[in-house]
Amino acid sequence: GVITNTGGAVRVQTLPGQESYPAVNANGIQSQVLSRWASSFSVTAGAKNTALEAVGRSVSTARPSTGKRPKKTVDKKAGNKDCKADIAFLIDGSYNIGQRRFNLQKNFVGKVAVMLGIGTEGPHVGVVQASEHPKIEFYLKNFTAAKEVLFAIKELAFRGGNSNTGKALKYTAQKFFSLENGARKGIPKIIVVFLDGWPSDDLEEAGIVAREFGVNVFIVSVAKPTTEELGMVQDIGFVDKAVCRNNGFFSYQMPTWFGTTKYVKPLVQKLCSHEQMLCSKTCYNSVNIGFLIDGSSSVGESNFRLVLEFVSNVAKAFEISDIGSKVAAVQFTYDQRTEFSFTDHVTKDKVLSAIRNIRYMSGGTATGDAISFTTRNVFGPVKEGPNKNFLVVLTDGQSYDDVRGPAAAAQKAGITVFSVGVAWAPLDDLKDMASEPRESHTFFTREFTGLEQMVPDIIRGICRDFLDSKQ
Repeated sequence: GVITNTGGAVRVQTLPGQESYPAVNANGIQSQVLSRWASSFSVTAGAKNTALEAVGRSVSTARPSTGKRPKKTVDKKAGNKDCKADIAFLIDGSYNIGQRRFNLQKNFVGKVAVMLGIGTEGPHVGVVQASEHPKIEFYLKNFTAAKEVLFAIKELAFRGGNSNTGKALKYTAQKFFSLENGARKGIPKIIVVFLDGWPSDDLEEAGIVAREFGVNVFIVSVAKPTTEELGMVQDIGFVDKAVCRNNGFFSYQMPTWFGTTKYVKPLVQKLCSHEQMLCSKTCYNSVNIGFLIDGSSSVGESNFRLVLEFVSNVAKAFEISDIGSKVAAVQFTYDQRTEFSFTDHVTKDKVLSAIRNIRYMSGGTATGDAISFTTRNVFGPVKEGPNKNFLVVLTDGQSYDDVRGPAAAAQKAGITVFSVGVAWAPLDDLKDMASEPRESHTFFTREFTGLEQMVPDIIRGICRDFLDSKQ
């Protein structure tokens, strides 16, 4: 095995069928414990050689065979900086588990919390108890030291009732990770669901809600339902439907609550593998939406205001920031005018105020030219970026030029096009511009006042396309 010390985090690479030999640590002292510990990882044999990251803190607990203990390098207060995550432990507090196993569960969660390396710069944790009704026991912001968290976990009181895990999961995804409750921007959100036996309600819908909110759901199931109990399980495949991705990474099984110490480290390693947190990106924080707004004279000043209101309401739903979603707007007649580009405004307030300040141009309608202009000038600069690109075209009439060619070129450049027509906009034009499947990307309303009802459908459409592109 190859062991390289990369400043605190030890990477252990064991080739299949190879022994890992005692390693020499930074002080030149052979550490037997480290090698045993290294070989206790399960390494998946495969073409790819899996480098396993160990949590930096564990290194310092390996006692050298001679001399004094080396000084701990981890700053206690800052915590483990290599494991930045905001984690909610959703514990089972139902009659299913009972008081005795509930205490064993608390014990296990405490050990996981300590090994994570909680600290100001490291992971932050909170706890929610699932029972008849979910209860947030403490938030991310309440404690930033492992000692305090451990004490708070010890103090948790058993609640009883049904194990309405689905209800608790949905509640946690929606309520727990707000900025005022201590969630941090741009840091993975994780819910670790502990389940004794089976949930007494449905987990599938809760899993969908969690994914929409950008939460990575892990399920730690303990003591599978017995054959007699399986009749009470609403959906045998509940784990696969609730987790972030059904790829085996997000589910973890323990046979019983007794003797769980050996399960602590592998779970901590999963929770600290950030590159695997596939659900941190959501449609709300990972899209660029360009609005192409018809400013032709048939629209008129008051209807133009209704169009801007529609644009605002769609933009409002997204998490606009330098590391999140971005919005741009172009107004067109025969000419095109970039009102603001993706990089001009990095907060939601600034974007909304920029939309309000758009002045109506008035003139003809050259939609095709406008699509080409927007593809080149507005989407061109962000083409290589991480966000998925969407264009919403709003028009109230027939275009004087061809829309089909420019729309096809936009789609070829990776832009998903939604067409929104009002009044005299011909359906053929709208369909020619829209991405496939055309039915779900084409919208039409007779009156400008009808735009308001379309807002949720456009937002949902963007999220649906985003999720499909990530599968």
